[in-house]
Amino acid sequence: MADNLVVVESAAKVNTISRFLGKNYKVEASVGHVRDLPKSQLGIDTENNYEPKYITIRGKGELLQKMRKDVKNAKCVYLATDPDREGEAISWHLYNSLKLQDKKVYRITFNEITEEAVKEAIKHPRTINMDLVDAQQARRILDRLVGYKISPILWKKIRKGLSAGRVQSVTLRLISDREKEIREFIEEEYWSIQVHLRHNKDKAFEAKLDSRSEEKIEIKNEEEAKRIIEACEKGEYKVISTKKSTRIKNTVLPFTTSTLQQEAAKHLGFSTQKTMNIAQQLYEGIKVGKKEVGVVTYIRTDSIRVSDKAKEEAYEYIKEKFGERYLGEQKQPAKQKKGNIQDAHEAIRPTYIDYKPSEIKEHLSKDQYKLYNMIWNRFIASQMSQAEYETHSIKIRNGEYVYKASYSIELFDGFMKVYNLSEEKPKKESKFQVSEGDQLECTSILPLQHFTQPPAHFSEAALVKALEENGVGRPSTYAPTITTLLARGYIVKESKNLYTTELGEVVNQIMLEYFDEVVDVDFTANMERILDEIASGNVEWKEIIKSFYPHFNQTVNKAENEIQNIDLTETTDIPCEKCGVNMIVRYGKYGKFLGCPSFPDCNFTKPWYEDTGIHCPLCGGKVLLKKTKKGRTYYGCENNGETCEFMSWEKPTGDKCPVCEDVLVEKGTAKNKKIVCRNTKCNYGKQNKK
Repeated sequence: MADNLVVVESAAKVNTISRFLGKNYKVEASVGHVRDLPKSQLGIDTENNYEPKYITIRGKGELLQKMRKDVKNAKCVYLATDPDREGEAISWHLYNSLKLQDKKVYRITFNEITEEAVKEAIKHPRTINMDLVDAQQARRILDRLVGYKISPILWKKIRKGLSAGRVQSVTLRLISDREKEIREFIEEEYWSIQVHLRHNKDKAFEAKLDSRSEEKIEIKNEEEAKRIIEACEKGEYKVISTKKSTRIKNTVLPFTTSTLQQEAAKHLGFSTQKTMNIAQQLYEGIKVGKKEVGVVTYIRTDSIRVSDKAKEEAYEYIKEKFGERYLGEQKQPAKQKKGNIQDAHEAIRPTYIDYKPSEIKEHLSKDQYKLYNMIWNRFIASQMSQAEYETHSIKIRNGEYVYKASYSIELFDGFMKVYNLSEEKPKKESKFQVSEGDQLECTSILPLQHFTQPPAHFSEAALVKALEENGVGRPSTYAPTITTLLARGYIVKESKNLYTTELGEVVNQIMLEYFDEVVDVDFTANMERILDEIASGNVEWKEIIKSFYPHFNQTVNKAENEIQNIDLTETTDIPCEKCGVNMIVRYGKYGKFLGCPSFPDCNFTKPWYEDTGIHCPLCGGKVLLKKTKKGRTYYGCENNGETCEFMSWEKPTGDKCPVCEDVLVEKGTAKNKKIVCRNTKCNYGKQNKK
């Protein structure tokens, strides 16, 4: 009979940790949370100091009963849930559910599932950190209040099954705001001038017009560009300065949860959810030969700290593999702080340098290998030296105009020898040798037309970066938040880009109109900072709830009274093809559709298209407001798929462009509306005002 009971979160860790600790330890898994707020009610006593009501999660009763028997037979219980706030809260819930008040109970954490880390944790146990528990309680209760108070309003306003959330709604707002910015963006025309020059019979190189009379130049139209070219054709090109310098490219940092999600999305095409699922598998353990091994450290972290031991292992590997010149700056090992042996905040890195990706590839799935290879290379690169470049830049004068040209030469690849993803590779540049005072021959001069570009649609990687920069949520919440928005039909993903659906826009508008504080980015970011203060023991957690709830509840009551009186039912003159009753407009996952009012007796539905009152500029048919299969709104001709192919993301005017005969569309805000050509190569309506 084992004297000690160790409780972990994941069943995948049980066998590995049992093997590390031996027969005197029995390892059991809680399989995540064992207690939570009830699903059927708010679960927070708002009249009694916001006391939460925790109940055993359905299906966990039998597991807890078995674990209570193990507790009786154990002399000592180690709570070894994950090393974060949520893990701390799970340990606290286990302490209460298993009735451990009269037992010897210790809290242990480890950042990696290795024999050394687990045994070290056993040697240095501590008590449950109630500040971390309270920070998690505050987060959970805030999220419950927002979700359970606002979601029923969305059910009444639109349909059942919708939801709002403290982080979820802010994320939806960020995506909606970006979509609005793109829709309202009006391109503006500008020009650049590119010249090809050569010295004697050397190969020609490219230079670009930079300034006029020592001031940065802006060329707004073709006529202005032609005047500059005419002036330059009469003048001579003379080198007025040359400069050689060294540029340093800083070493990459090891992965945090956020940067791992971003890089995996950009370079591997993984969704944030997929990245976290695979990373969890690598953390919990992969079977390498006969052993189950956790090959990466804990994956939910916003720290770039690396243990001294891991640094030393990387140092030895780099020195042996690449030579001393490739070593990054080595700091003296930090003295171990008492009571902080199990510092949970370490970057994501391989647990064993010796497990090179190529050597354990056969034990990994294709996707596991891709992600592990990226983590391993990134960590090694983070401990290597910077890359160095020699840069050459010259200035060339022609009358009052100054052109610039430059190129760079790689002197030393440094960390890029290991971590140099395809899009980061330097472009091949033309090298040239000129000196101050040299006269140059012009081989060609070209005016180039450009249009300013709207901001890009959010990809998952870009959204994660924006959430992190704005301090919204925590890295561990990004993947489930994006997954929830997709599942609710508030956003869709097309060609890696995220778009709001009509349903998402409606929900966002309600949140902006009635719950502007909840969807305010600064408010949400500040709440995260306050949660950090609770975790540090500087703020009492219930004080935060007390300061938030009264005003929030007044807003909920106001919204409930006002929104209840809005009738969204629209009766049409379109008869149901099954029973003949006039159909009504309903809301579904992707917005409006036509449904029979006799539902559920009659379940006939058909797509709903709004007549814009505009005639198609190509065939004269009606222009309808339509939706893609994934729910994005666009303008299409009623004859689409038959005799006409017209479609536009922007609202058409019904007229053709007088320049190229494409379609004219409306862009901009109501105050700054502009009629422009849909053809991106046509500058009608896009010229800058002189």
